[in-house]
Amino acid sequence: MILNKSIEQWQNEFPKLKNMMEYKEVLWLNDQLLPAAQILPDLSLGEQDILDAEARLKRFAPYIAHVFPETEEQAGIIESPLTELTHIQDSLKQQSSTEINGSFYLKEDNKLPISGSVKARGGIYEVLAFAEKLALEAGLITEDGDYKKFADDEFKQHFSQYTLVCGSTGNLGLSIGIMGAELGFNVIIHMSDDARKWKKDMLRSKGVTVIEHSDDYSKAVAEGRGETVGDPKSYFIDDENSITLFLGYAVAAIRLKAQLQAENINISTEQPLNVYLPCGVGGGPGGIAFGLKVVFGNAVNCYFAEPTHAPCMTLGLMTGYHDKISVQDFGMDNVTAADGLAVGRASGFVGKLLENLISGSYTVSDENLFKMLAEMDDKENIKLEPSALAGVSGPAAVKKGGVHIAWSTGGNMVPDAVYQEYYKQGKSLI
Repeated sequence: MILNKSIEQWQNEFPKLKNMMEYKEVLWLNDQLLPAAQILPDLSLGEQDILDAEARLKRFAPYIAHVFPETEEQAGIIESPLTELTHIQDSLKQQSSTEINGSFYLKEDNKLPISGSVKARGGIYEVLAFAEKLALEAGLITEDGDYKKFADDEFKQHFSQYTLVCGSTGNLGLSIGIMGAELGFNVIIHMSDDARKWKKDMLRSKGVTVIEHSDDYSKAVAEGRGETVGDPKSYFIDDENSITLFLGYAVAAIRLKAQLQAENINISTEQPLNVYLPCGVGGGPGGIAFGLKVVFGNAVNCYFAEPTHAPCMTLGLMTGYHDKISVQDFGMDNVTAADGLAVGRASGFVGKLLENLISGSYTVSDENLFKMLAEMDDKENIKLEPSALAGVSGPAAVKKGGVHIAWSTGGNMVPDAVYQEYYKQGKSLI
């Protein structure tokens, strides 16, 4: 019995659940979707919160450009290109027998500087927000001061009294570890056993303490959270519930609007924007989706994309039980090559905030993720990690017209030997 209902009762109430439990690909469309103008005013977060986050990132831009030379060209703004896809449509058509109606773009967060994934948005932002709070409280800086001073030894010595802690399947840990270590914080990352070895090795090379758990993401988060209780010098970055992380991701919507305008791509309810967001616990895609609804309203449709073995957000949204249930409750194993999406229980904070704003979600098999990985390399010369391909099959899964954007999660920092294994696996499946 799960929440006093038998599996048969669950399946009768939610017919798609049977296919999910058999690891079949499913599309769930949200029948609770309501107009953005009706929902947004009553939420606890709004446009001003996103604008405040963007302003903080601009204050830190001179510091970012100073300590991370790869961001100099963009003046310390951490942003990724919007790239039109021109050949992958043929592969999707062969795979799904579906013609893609409209232009198709990849938001290449795999190319985000510093940590090479979507987590460079939220993870780095939360570390910067915490550092700014400490520096302001200590009188080391004022909001109109020269933020390049954050690279000074005085700041690093002050931050070295504090420890940043988080639980991660990999990419969030990388972003927090790299940024936190650069500022001078002690950093402890609790990693689930599905996290890739190269990510753990990279963190250790930066002086970050990595604690490995022979369990999944939820255990790593729980251990990290428990470690900071009662310690005023420890700061836990909570991928499941952090509003700061969430707003760091949401800034992406403002940046995307500017990119679309620069390309003369008009978005309206007649030509909607359809965005496909790979989803683990939900913080990153949830923050981006929230920002997009604030910026574009009803002219954007946001869909979460998940592995068939770890469809926690689809399960939570479809049933309305959010974090009260997990995929493991229904016999699903939460084992997937898409390590960043290997999460069994969704964020209740994100699920509840977006339950009337998200257009739907769909699942993708690991086999199709690997096939698309090889096809994306062959057809578009773009290298992605398996998690990042979940959004690419969105237009074929959802079958809507308009402008399509698959949001990439990571790939640029994958060691070549590891990537070649991914590529070979994909080629062998095609």
